[in-house]
Amino acid sequence: MTGGRRPAGILLLGGSQQQVIAIETAKRLGYRTVLCDYLPDNPGRRYADVSYLESTTDRERVLQVARREGVSGVLAYASDPAAPTAAYVAERLGLPTNPLASVETLSEKHLFRDFLVRHGFPCPRVRVVGADVSAARLLAVADALSYPLMLKPTDSSGSKGVTRVDEPDVAMFERALAHAREFSRNGTLVLEEYIRAGFPRVIGGDVFVVRGWVTFWGLMSCLRDEALGGLVPVGERYPSGLTGAQEDAVRQQVQHLVSELGMRFGELNVEMIIDEGGTPHFLELGARAGGNMIPVQLSDISGIDLVEANVRFAMGGTMDVDFGGGKTVTCSYVLHAPRDGLLDGVDVAPELLPQVYRTVAYVRPGGRVGRFDGADKAVGIMFLRFGSVGQMEDALDRMGELVRVRVS
Repeated sequence: MTGGRRPAGILLLGGSQQQVIAIETAKRLGYRTVLCDYLPDNPGRRYADVSYLESTTDRERVLQVARREGVSGVLAYASDPAAPTAAYVAERLGLPTNPLASVETLSEKHLFRDFLVRHGFPCPRVRVVGADVSAARLLAVADALSYPLMLKPTDSSGSKGVTRVDEPDVAMFERALAHAREFSRNGTLVLEEYIRAGFPRVIGGDVFVVRGWVTFWGLMSCLRDEALGGLVPVGERYPSGLTGAQEDAVRQQVQHLVSELGMRFGELNVEMIIDEGGTPHFLELGARAGGNMIPVQLSDISGIDLVEANVRFAMGGTMDVDFGGGKTVTCSYVLHAPRDGLLDGVDVAPELLPQVYRTVAYVRPGGRVGRFDGADKAVGIMFLRFGSVGQMEDALDRMGELVRVRVS
């Protein structure tokens, strides 16, 4: 910029290690970066031009920051809690955004389930309860549903606070309630019937919308660690393993939902299950890029910089984001601790090392780690490429022995 005029500003909501790449990308594109994150030690503060210690869920305080800094765009990169704030601030200031009502619907499970039912999408039977409900009362509510059941906070992401309840047992509900309350900010929970899967993995990954149409299809399938309960994703594999007919059905449902919501642009995080009859069901459609560095993984697969696309579209710009699929065989694997403690190190079997093409470390040896229950507890992420699907599946079947996170 010349003549003393400062660059256009972008407000970024969240400065975690996984969100630093969005700050770096915005700076590379020549934008002035303004960061909001309430944590004093958030890594993003070291990269942003201006930073404020404000909660990304405090809409009015974030709006004040946006007005004070005169930003031209707002981005909640890879953050579910911040997505409604970004839409609210952008709407108030007349900046590029998806409809606030739609973003709010996608951010709270009870609103999303209600939307799905009202618009004719497949959906399990569900009951909405307050987090202060007793286990005995919840057991009574469950009488109207069929087991197994899933108890979930309505405003969490990444399967945090989610428990499967297999039978009508008060003690099971007590434990499930305690877990859900730990991750519930709004005090609302959903109890819903478990969907019996006809495809062995949850469909995950991200899509990108341009002018209301999905132009980028980054469908993958989620990896889980059964030793930790099998609910929290520990990576994504590509290709997903879907048949052509299954992928067509998933794509049709995704585009239909995007259209019904009136989503205009941006990256959306997908989680779906295909039931025993072959019908896709939405678990989530996040109004933001996926966590665990999914945009980076998909950028490697497609050759399209999705982080850059997020920034450009938030600022009212555009770029080519067309991708229908590729032939790369790859996966990400979240390095995670089996228990609380101090990180001693990470051991990777020599036979797996040739497939590892990138490793991102979040915690150094000697740093404190927690038992993995969500992306915020990740020790790091490995990215791997394989010569064939068979080679990848063999490695994934043995990941527990090929990769070991040592904790003392």
